[in-house]
Amino acid sequence: MVEDSPVVLDGQSLGADDVVRVARYHAPVALHADGLARLDASWRASQRLVVRRQVYGRTTGVGANRDQIVSTEGWAEHGLRLLRSHAGGLGGMLPEEQVRAMMVVRLNQLLAGGAGVRGAVADALLDALNRGCYPGVHEYGAIGTGDLTALAETGLTLLGERFWLGSTQTPGPIELDSGDALALISSNALTIGIAGLAWQDAHQLLKATHVVAALSFLAVDGAVEAYDERVHLGRPHPGQVAVAAEMRRLLAEPARPPARIQDPFGYRCFPQVHGPAVDAATDLARVLDVEFNAAAENPLIVADHFGQEDDAAYHHGAFHSAYLGQALDRLRLSMLHTGHLSTARLATLVEPNFTGLRPFLAEGVRGSSGVMILEYSANSALAEVRSLAEPASIGNAVVSRGQEENSSFAFQSASQALRSLSAFRLVLACEVVAAVRALRLRGIVPETPALRAAFEAAESKLNPDMADRQLSPDVEVASGLLDDFAAC
Repeated sequence: MVEDSPVVLDGQSLGADDVVRVARYHAPVALHADGLARLDASWRASQRLVVRRQVYGRTTGVGANRDQIVSTEGWAEHGLRLLRSHAGGLGGMLPEEQVRAMMVVRLNQLLAGGAGVRGAVADALLDALNRGCYPGVHEYGAIGTGDLTALAETGLTLLGERFWLGSTQTPGPIELDSGDALALISSNALTIGIAGLAWQDAHQLLKATHVVAALSFLAVDGAVEAYDERVHLGRPHPGQVAVAAEMRRLLAEPARPPARIQDPFGYRCFPQVHGPAVDAATDLARVLDVEFNAAAENPLIVADHFGQEDDAAYHHGAFHSAYLGQALDRLRLSMLHTGHLSTARLATLVEPNFTGLRPFLAEGVRGSSGVMILEYSANSALAEVRSLAEPASIGNAVVSRGQEENSSFAFQSASQALRSLSAFRLVLACEVVAAVRALRLRGIVPETPALRAAFEAAESKLNPDMADRQLSPDVEVASGLLDDFAAC
C-alpha cells in the first residue's frame, strides 16, 4: 500500500505515525519552509563560526583526535575521510523499512536547526525518499552514542560512492561541503527510526491484547468484578486503570454468570500485569516525540538571528541515547509479562474444568489432539520474547582511547524490540485460535458491539473445521487479525 497524502517535515512535529507512513507505506515527504529556514540559518552560522574558533569535527579530528587541528585547506578532504573511515558497518543489510525510517528521522532532525549542514544534504535525502531509494546499511556498528556507521554509509551513498537500493531511478550525487560530514552522522536516527516502528507495533498489539483476553474471558465464563472501576480507583496506576476500563467496555456485564468466585491470574490480574506494558508504551512515545524532533548534533550550532556575534557551537553529550534505550528495555520486559498471561489463558482454554468442553477443545474420535500443539508453539515463541527481554542497556563499551566510556546500546534495544514484538504476535495469535474455537464449540457470541465485531471477523476468516489438522495456517490468519482487533 502506498499513501498519497504527504508527510510534511518541519523539525518540530514529526510523530511515530508519520515515520511509519513514510517507512512502511512510502508516503511522499515534503519540507516546511520554517524548517528549511532553521536549517539554512544553522548552516550559515557554522560557516561564520569556523573562521573564528575551533569547532569539533569541522576544524578538528573526532573522538580522541579532538585535539588534532585540521588545516583550513584540508577541511573538505577531512569530511570525506571522516565518512569513509566511519562507514565500517558489519553483518547483513537492514530491511528497507528500517533504513527509510532512519532517513525520515534524520531529515526531520536537520530541520530542527542545530546541525549546521547545507540544504543540499536535506534536499538529497528528500529526493531519495520520494524516489523510493535507500542506502545499504549494515546491521552492526552502533553502540547507542550515535549511529555513526549507518549514517556514514548513507553519506557516501549521497556522494555517489556507494550504490542505492530500491528504485532504479536514483538521485544524482551531491558534493560534500567542509562541515557536512560530522553534521550528518552525529545522530541516532537509525535507532530512533527503528524504535518508532517498534512503538507502532507495540501500540497495536497492546490494544489487540484487550480483545483477545476478552474473548478468552467469555469462553471460560470469567468473573467481571475483577475489572470493576472501584477496584482500580483503590490503586490507580494509569495503565492498570485504562486496561480495566477497556475490559469493561468490551465485556459490559456478560449474560452468563461467572463460573468461579475468582479466576486465575491470566484473567483476574490482567489489568495489573498488562497495565505496566501500556504505561511503558506511553513513556516510550513521550521519549520518541522528543527524539524525532531533536537538535542533538555535537556540536550544536546555534544561529544568532539578530546578527553574527552570538552564533555559538556547543560541545555536549546530547547524542547519548540512554533515555531511549532504557525506555525500550522497559517495554520489552513488560511485554514479556503480558505474554506470560496469554499462555496462562491458553492453558485454561484447553482445560475442561474451565470450558466444559473436551480436553484441548478436541472434536471427533477419542484421543483427538485438538489444539494441544498450540501450547507448545506459543511457549516456544514466548521463549524468544523472554530471551529478548534482557536489558540491552546493562552492557557497556569504552572506546576512542577511553574518552567515550559509557554506551546505552539503544540500537540493540530497538532491534530486540522489533524481534520480540514479532514473536509476541505469534503468542497472541495462538490464544486467538483457541479462544474462537472454544466460543464456537460453546455457541457463545459476544454481546458488546466491539467484541462481537472482532469475533465475527475471526469467524469469517478462521477455518471452522474442528478435526485434527495442521494449525499453522490458522495462527497465521489470527496474526493478521490482530491489527483489526486493535481497531475494535
